[in-house]
Amino acid sequence: MAHIVLTFDNNKHASALYGQFDENLARIEKKLGVDIRPKGNQLSIKGDPTAAEQARRALDHLYDLLQKGHDLSQSEVDGAIRMAVAADDQLTLPTLERKGKVAAAQISTRKRTIYARSANQDAYMRALERAELVFGIGPAGTGKTYLAVAHAAMLLERGMVERIVLSRPAVEAGERLGFLPGDMKEKVDPYLRPLYDALYDMIPADKVERAIAAEVIEIAPLAFMRGRTLRNAAIILDEAQNTTPMQMKMFLTRLGEGGRMIVTGDPSQIDLPPGTRSGLVEALQVLDGVPGIVTVRFGDADVVRHPLVAEIVKAYDRHSVSVPPRRRDDAS
Repeated sequence: MAHIVLTFDNNKHASALYGQFDENLARIEKKLGVDIRPKGNQLSIKGDPTAAEQARRALDHLYDLLQKGHDLSQSEVDGAIRMAVAADDQLTLPTLERKGKVAAAQISTRKRTIYARSANQDAYMRALERAELVFGIGPAGTGKTYLAVAHAAMLLERGMVERIVLSRPAVEAGERLGFLPGDMKEKVDPYLRPLYDALYDMIPADKVERAIAAEVIEIAPLAFMRGRTLRNAAIILDEAQNTTPMQMKMFLTRLGEGGRMIVTGDPSQIDLPPGTRSGLVEALQVLDGVPGIVTVRFGDADVVRHPLVAEIVKAYDRHSVSVPPRRRDDAS
């Protein structure tokens, strides 16, 4: 049995750390199986030595966030717990000493800073820093698209790229653009709305609008990418599971000098016509082992939305295993 005592020098931050009616402490207790007792600006943590140390790491990380001006949400608390547990698998080279603090990767713009909330998010954010082509693969709610757009916004703000190009294939839910009302922009905007939402989170809305008007930020359906070479640009393809092999090859070969490319998708959510092979599935096979390309795979444990989302993902995964599909699909 381990006993750890933490003392916080700011009573206001300590109160925010504990949460209303100590709900944050209760959440950590439940997740890690420890006993946490607050007394003023001190916390007493008792439990299994490994779990107690994980609780200390999580609390230290959350307190650091408060000191930097961040508010704590349930997702932040859950993320700190995941990262604290993952820290046991992270070794500091060359001494191979275990890390004493949660070292979460971050993406910062003038508007906000985002910290990794799971080990795979951490790996993804670090891959975005070092690789020119990154695939982010996994279920909804893992942050793969949001983090990609946030990273692109950071690169643009720092002058590391000259523009951002965001794209999605417009084939979802069986709809065809020609049957939708409005001009081309009005037809494709609903498909691209998640990309807009992420941009507005990282860049003030007026700057986003000016950048779009100046074509510094371009948001377009995949069909508009044909025949182009995109230099000095951060290029993102979202919902890539809905590309055909030909479309995927076309997109990947748009990468120009000084460019960075991020491809995100969920092979379990393919909306292509029956019998059509997913370009994302094929690309992951064809490009496996190619130097300079990094693939990060997310799972249900990385879901950072409402806790029910993770349970929904798990339930659908179990169902897909127990119930044979009506048609064979290359995504399995």
